[in-house]
Amino acid sequence: MGSKTQVAVVGPTATGKSALALDLADALGGGAEILNADAFQLYRGMDVGTAKLAVDERRGYPHHQFDVLEVDQEANVASYQIHARSDLRSIVARGNRPIVVGGSGLYVRAVTDALDFPGTDPAVRATLDARARREGATALWEELRRVDPVAAARIDPGDVRRIVRALEVVRLTGRPFSASLPRYADLVPTVHLALNWDRAVLNERIQARAEAMFASGLLEETESLLARGLREGPTASRAIGYAQAIAVLDGRMSVQEAIDDTAGATRKLASKQLKWFRRDPRVKWLDVAAQDTWESGEPRRVVERAAELVREADRHVMAGFAHTG
Repeated sequence: MGSKTQVAVVGPTATGKSALALDLADALGGGAEILNADAFQLYRGMDVGTAKLAVDERRGYPHHQFDVLEVDQEANVASYQIHARSDLRSIVARGNRPIVVGGSGLYVRAVTDALDFPGTDPAVRATLDARARREGATALWEELRRVDPVAAARIDPGDVRRIVRALEVVRLTGRPFSASLPRYADLVPTVHLALNWDRAVLNERIQARAEAMFASGLLEETESLLARGLREGPTASRAIGYAQAIAVLDGRMSVQEAIDDTAGATRKLASKQLKWFRRDPRVKWLDVAAQDTWESGEPRRVVERAAELVREADRHVMAGFAHTG
């Protein structure tokens, strides 16, 4: 892929991944294109609740895998992998640097790692879905814990969709679902970066984001998406923020209750994301001081450190080319 090392900006929600990616692209002299690896930013119209950058906020850098699904469609990591890898090949062919940005860990690994996804079987899936409705998610999770304790430890007992998928893979392959995740190994040289905030500060950022979402039109956005099938969407309807907004529109929550519930659910998500990315030995964590913000174009120190890590990786790639040449 030439001398421009691929970059993956990963980590928990509300850490500033999008801002870091753009600042890093600027610091490296441009020639970059952004590839989304956030499952919910795939959806057209889900903007406020996913903190998706508007087109005029993208500084002219091409952005890929945004707004490619309708809210009544299912987000599928195997399908995403096909299209995202095609985008990566095109970016490299244009001589630009891919910057993968997202907090959906499996989606990130789908493009950075040699990861193959087992197929699906509608009959097996339907049987498991029916059992989940009849017996409850916890009963299926207990079964998963018996047949694949490693996968069960990584999946919330209430996450019906992931529990069903894990059991489906076990049925279809005869192997544990956890066995489908290979060792951490890049397909091409990649610098993995994540922003490391003090947890109390991150929680404050999450609370502020939840409040800003509802103040910036999340209810109105959700209402328009309901008219396009959001409620029936197998994936989009469960997105944090939108599920709470639907509850407000249905009269089941007040706005303040929805804000607090959104912040609480986001904190739990951030904890899971932290555990996921902490397990990856490739991720370089960049400490962010509590007083730093991106709203004022800072922190430059973090951006400069990230840029130096990428330049160092570029030099290694070039040295490798010179050695093999």
